[in-house]
Amino acid sequence: METTNNSENTPEKVHPISLIAIFNSIRAFLHDILDIRQDTNSKGTIEDIKGNISMKGHTAWVLVFSILIASIGLNVSSPAVVIGAMLISPLMGPILGVGLSIGINDIDTLKRSLTNLGVMVSLSLTTSFLFFLIPLFRNETPELLARIAPDVRDVFIAMAGGLALIIALSRRSQQTNTIAGVAIATALMPPLCTAGYGLAVGNLSYFAGAMFLFTINTIFIALATFVIVKFLKFPMVKYINSEKRKKVARMASFIALLVFSGSIYMFFNLYIENRFKQNAQNLINDIKKSGISIIDEVAENINYSGKSIQVFIYGDKLSADEIEKWKSKLPEYGLAGTQLILKQGVDDSDLRHEVKNLTELYSQNQKIISSRDESIKEKEEKIKLLETQLNKYFNSQIPFIQISEEAKANYNGLKQISYGVIVQNNFSKVDTLTVFNTEWNDSNPKSKEQKALLQKWLKIRLNKDNILVN
Repeated sequence: METTNNSENTPEKVHPISLIAIFNSIRAFLHDILDIRQDTNSKGTIEDIKGNISMKGHTAWVLVFSILIASIGLNVSSPAVVIGAMLISPLMGPILGVGLSIGINDIDTLKRSLTNLGVMVSLSLTTSFLFFLIPLFRNETPELLARIAPDVRDVFIAMAGGLALIIALSRRSQQTNTIAGVAIATALMPPLCTAGYGLAVGNLSYFAGAMFLFTINTIFIALATFVIVKFLKFPMVKYINSEKRKKVARMASFIALLVFSGSIYMFFNLYIENRFKQNAQNLINDIKKSGISIIDEVAENINYSGKSIQVFIYGDKLSADEIEKWKSKLPEYGLAGTQLILKQGVDDSDLRHEVKNLTELYSQNQKIISSRDESIKEKEEKIKLLETQLNKYFNSQIPFIQISEEAKANYNGLKQISYGVIVQNNFSKVDTLTVFNTEWNDSNPKSKEQKALLQKWLKIRLNKDNILVN
């Protein structure tokens, strides 16, 4: 009796993979990639930041000249010049010093950082103010106008730039390309130059907006430095007097809380303002999509502080019902409580008729220009054809005077020579011959031989075979 081996048909038992093991593996992998505590040089970082806080001597002069270069770049709207000035400026030193000193409870470094930050701002404003005080350099440029109002995105740039900068500085081998990139991205110098411009031209709104942008960048870079210093657990400054240590710790904590609260407040206000402007722009775009023509679209038409939106309409006038319809849609765009001002002319039918006439006249002129272009092109082709024919004619001509003189010098007894072109037909083909008629002196007994030699010479000289000498 045969026995069946059931073990071959029994499936192997599969052990389920532990979810905890997978999670731990992923966590270890991410920790290895994202951990910034490794290779941290806290002592060297503190020394580097403290060493770059001072704004005196050569550092002050570097700052002055870099501000001057940046002001010139803004005046001529040259981003390359502005970027170059940002790369050589020492503006980051005191700002990083503020964040570091709060993070490690170093009250002396905080005082020094704030003092040098004030010196830095004063030198920058004075330099840019004196430059823009010159009447030749007072014109408004796009580069200047781009720095008169902060945006919520400036907060993210300053925060991300500050985080990248302090992380790069905290490495044992500093990443200089990161430091240079942050100096360009955070753009501390252009707002200071624009603030100096606002003072020089007496426009306090420019000054206030530019200083607000600089303040935002400064606070969030310092805040990012504080966060990373705390995260990396830089060593705290120890004081012999325990009471002083507690007092310093409380003061540093208060300042940190104040800066953090102010940063959150500024970020929230900028976020609300940015959202208002975006919602207003969405409304304006939808008005245009509905077929309503809008002119004079400028940023000033969206007034966040006054909670109003101005729209200038041309073309067909809107009825009262249409105006009311768009005003009733304001809550749908998150603009409840906002005043929508639709401004339109009284009667622009004459203007539209004039625009239509100008459009038709332009179209007719384009047709005339197009037909003239075709006529000119046709004449140019005819001229080229005639030039080709003339070249062929002149190339076929024989320099008779020169040939005559050479023949007279080469052949004795030649009294007269003439030439012409004849066409002969022997009824098998038509050929063109160049015929030279000669007259010799009677005293020359070898005139026949001379004719033969002359004919041979002319064929070589003129590079023609169809030559006949009579």
